Order: sequence, then structure tokens, then C-alpha cells
Amino acid sequence: MSEPGEQHNLPIVEGGAGASRGENTRAVHAPRPPAPAQPPLGLPTYRTAAFRFDTAEDYADVLGDRSSGYSYSRVDNPTADAFALGLASLEAHGVDRPVAAQAFASGMAAISTVLLTLGGVGKHVVAPAAVYGGTFGVLRHVLARFGVDATFVDGTDNDAVRAAIRPETAVVWAETIANPTTAVADLPAIAAICREAGVPFVVDSTFASPVVCRPLQWGANLVVHSATKYLGGHSDATGGAVVGDVDLVAHVRKARIDLGGGLAPDEAFLLHRGLATLPLRVARHCATARAVAEALAEHPRVARLDYPGLASHPQHALAGKLFDSGPEGTRYGAIVTVTPEGDRDTGLALCNALRVAEVATSLGGVHTVVSHVASTTHRQLDDAALAAAGIGPASVRISIGLEDPDDLIRDLSAALDALG
Repeated sequence: MSEPGEQHNLPIVEGGAGASRGENTRAVHAPRPPAPAQPPLGLPTYRTAAFRFDTAEDYADVLGDRSSGYSYSRVDNPTADAFALGLASLEAHGVDRPVAAQAFASGMAAISTVLLTLGGVGKHVVAPAAVYGGTFGVLRHVLARFGVDATFVDGTDNDAVRAAIRPETAVVWAETIANPTTAVADLPAIAAICREAGVPFVVDSTFASPVVCRPLQWGANLVVHSATKYLGGHSDATGGAVVGDVDLVAHVRKARIDLGGGLAPDEAFLLHRGLATLPLRVARHCATARAVAEALAEHPRVARLDYPGLASHPQHALAGKLFDSGPEGTRYGAIVTVTPEGDRDTGLALCNALRVAEVATSLGGVHTVVSHVASTTHRQLDDAALAAAGIGPASVRISIGLEDPDDLIRDLSAALDALG
């Protein structure tokens, strides 16, 4: 039997506690242990919609941003903030100014909120022709209805970007590594153009992640991510994020609250956990992608292969300047886009012939997954827009996973051989 003084960690309720209250009240107001004096090593998940206050005045002050705290998880949540802080700490490396971040329910929630925050009636956006289909859809089919105009240019042509800027331009948009052409934007040059014009520069860095490239370091004002991809890394959580200049992110936060696109705490926990292994995973992804790209580049059925790690890539030298290196060499990303000779049916046939790689949406997870670009990720683009973006009708985007490189090379080579 233990002595009375040895029961400090035993949950105990005093006899007769709450006896004056009814059973329903006692059930709702069950006692809780105090906050632990020992900080947890793992991230707690604040799975709650609402937070309690001691006074009505405290509630009003927190909700009005006059004091720090949490009121409602659509507004702010500690687990979501932990993920945002973790990502901000990665993106802020090499940056000489404060960096803020906000977490979102998806990458598209982050993208659309940024565009809605900076855009408005009569405003104008400059974006690359080779832009993610979801971004294209928001600009062309949603914001256009609210008086926002968009010009799509060759994102690798700095003169074209400069020439597209107007007095009413509110955003210049770029992708670190374009989806799916893998074109690499000259971030420092575009940032200089934007500073000269007084226009915010926003970069979608989903394909890179902050352990390949950090656009804030090269002059971007905001960086957006689909956290569903490399940040989470396991295809089991959906989320997005915006990172960058404090004043701009503060405006983005207000729009996020009003639009309701905040990140749920359970998703935030998974995405935060993914950050811990991000450098390890992405290094492996990139090394394998380079091996696959080199092996497939000379296949007789391949009309075009896009991967920044190949010397033949138009922006190979630029990527070597902007992208990080590790023991495995420069990290050129893990997206390889293969365009076989043929039409849409050829691209679909290539996907269907694979046995190790999976036909699946999304990217950046442990599995190698493929998408026939024209019919899936860029379905919003008509044939003219696809051609302007440099996307062939047979193009297949390959997100390289964590499998053994030799198995992937054999699988992809056999699928190309099967095209006849």
C-alpha cells in the first residue's frame, strides 16, 4: 500500500464533490487536471472549437486583437499556429526581416485568400502561363467575375514580366518550380522588377519546399504552399500556408478569418509532424528524381523530359544558384515531367501501364504518383492555354516518392516500352 504522500499523480475527486449540482451539470463540467508543469515533447492537439474566458472583457479583448489569446478556432488555434510557426522558421532562414505565417485548410484556400486580399475591382495580376491549374481557375473563372484582370506571360522571360505590369497591377505571381513544366523562375530578377514597380511579389513554392528554395531570401514578399504535399509528406493531411512580410500576412489573416479557410487542429498536428522529417524526405526525393530523370531522358519514346537537375534544362544553371545543396548534391526538386511522343491517349496509356508508380492525385508523399496533366491537374486550361504553357497533350507529371530508384526506373522504362 502506498503512503498518502505518495499519491501526487493519482487523479482523485473529493467525496461529495459537486453534490449540489445535477447530473447533467456534473457531466458537462467534469474536472480537468491542471496544465502540466513539464512541457510536452510532442505537440498537443487543441481539438476544440471554442475557448473559455474568465471575464466578458477578456473575451472582447482577445477577439478584438487587443490582447493575445484564443477565442474560436476559426479565428486562431494553438495547434495551427504551431504549424505556422514551424514553417515560418524554415522559410525565414537567410532572411533579414521578421517573418509571419498563417495556416489554411488547403493550398487553394491559401492561394485564393492571398489573391482576394491583394486584388479587388479594377486590379490586375501578372502570372506565368505555366501556372498551376487551380490558380489559373481562380484568376480566370472566379476573380474575373469580380473585376480582377489577369495577364499570363512566360514566367521565365523577365522582360515579359516587366512589360505586363500596369499601374493597376496588384500582384506579380510566380512558381519556384512551375507545375508541371518545372520551369524555374528567376526570383531575384522578378523581385527587383516588383520593387521598382511597387508591386507585391508572391511565389508558390509548393514544388520546392523551404529545404530546396526559400523565395523570401530572394526578395519575395509572400510565399504560399500547399502543405498537403511535401510539408505533410504522407498523403494523409490537407492544408496550406502563407508565409512572408508581417504587414501583408496580417491582412491575409483578416481575410482568412472572414472567409473561413483556417486549418483544423488534427490536420495541423499531422502537418507540424511532417516538418520534422522534411529535410530527410526531400533530400531522398530529390536524389531519386535525378536518377530517374537521367535514366529516362534518352528513352526513344520520350519526346521531352523536364527536370531542373538535367544540364539540358533551360534554367539548370539558375536552379543551381537558387536551390539548396546537401550531401547528396543540389536539390533540384522531385517532379519529373515526361512527354512521350503521341497524343492524350498516349499519356493516359503511359499512366495505366505503371505497376510501382500509382495513378493518384496530389504529390510530395512517400508514394511515387503520376498524373496525366491535360486531363487532371490542368483540366481548367483549354488547348490554347495548354500550348501557351508549354504543356503537351501527352505530358505526364511524375512525383517521385521514397521507393528504390532502380524499381522506379524499371517500372517507368517498361511502361514507355509498352507504348510500342
